[in-house]
Amino acid sequence: MNDIEELKQFVVAHAQAQAMPEERYRAVLDRIRHDDEGQSGSWAVEWSVAGTELARTGEHLEAARCFNMARFPFVDGPARQEALTNCVGSLGRWQEAYPTVERLDIELPKGRIGCWASGMSRTSPKPLVILMGGIVSIKEQWASILPLFERLGMAVVVTEMPGVGENSLLYERDSWEMLPAILDAVADRADVSRTYAACLSFSGHLALRWGATDDRLRGVVTIGAPVSDFFTDREWFGRLPRVTLDTLGHLTGVPVGSLPDLFHDWALDAALLKSLKFPVYYTASKRDEIIPPGDVRQLREHVRNLSLNEYDDVHGSPSHANEIRLWVPNSLLRMSGARNPQRALTGLLLGLMRLRGKLSRA
Repeated sequence: MNDIEELKQFVVAHAQAQAMPEERYRAVLDRIRHDDEGQSGSWAVEWSVAGTELARTGEHLEAARCFNMARFPFVDGPARQEALTNCVGSLGRWQEAYPTVERLDIELPKGRIGCWASGMSRTSPKPLVILMGGIVSIKEQWASILPLFERLGMAVVVTEMPGVGENSLLYERDSWEMLPAILDAVADRADVSRTYAACLSFSGHLALRWGATDDRLRGVVTIGAPVSDFFTDREWFGRLPRVTLDTLGHLTGVPVGSLPDLFHDWALDAALLKSLKFPVYYTASKRDEIIPPGDVRQLREHVRNLSLNEYDDVHGSPSHANEIRLWVPNSLLRMSGARNPQRALTGLLLGLMRLRGKLSRA
């Protein structure tokens, strides 16, 4: 049984990341009293009620966001499974208004990867961005920004970590191998020789591991990604939030008590970090309750081309969500070497937002 109060605490960051109005998510959270399967007042039911009301009025993107919250943190029964199905369906109805946004499913020997893609072209292939969230973020959470990448002059594939949403793969040590498989699947419609990964949280670990083996990857943008100490520091691991432990157990198929033994050799060592030839743009949270401070220290010491962005915040820096929404595309444009109005505009807006933050703190 999920800890409802903990879910309420952690879901706020995901609601803010989707630009969900505060009055909406507060109203739903106030109605939630328990997590009993399929019952009124439960997590999945109350969020699904909100999604159904929005879908009825044709607000399919907003409906998808509520259904996404309903299946949070992962599917553990019929109510959350129905919510995930409704989330994907609502996003599909929203997508009908954007003809360049398409559904993409990739079959691998171990399972299927579900994706949304945009900007694909056989006649004019663009540099590719792979966008992926962490262990509780489905691809539909990020799909609304697909049209943005076209304006940035990039093709994009939005997908999910193994075990998350519609990704049927198991989360394991070699899960990073799904990333080059995505490149192979779109190599005829995107310039995969110039690929950039916006892989947030745990997917950032996959991207860094992949980058040591594939010269097609030209840069990584990530937020709060585990690097090394997360996987080896048993004392830190024992203090992780319950929702994090439960989700990791679900994705790996391993009992929570056995996770430290599973993870002990997943750490990225100094040699691998030193071998990375591309820029790494990393946002760290100084009060991160999931990623230990030693992981940021490892990056500082060993990554040759590191741009570190730090906030006095908790995991994912939810209090700085608006600024991060600009930081991600600006970072992608900077590392790609783009010289266009979009880079200038995002850089200007980001600078103004940071200045406003400094003035308000002063």
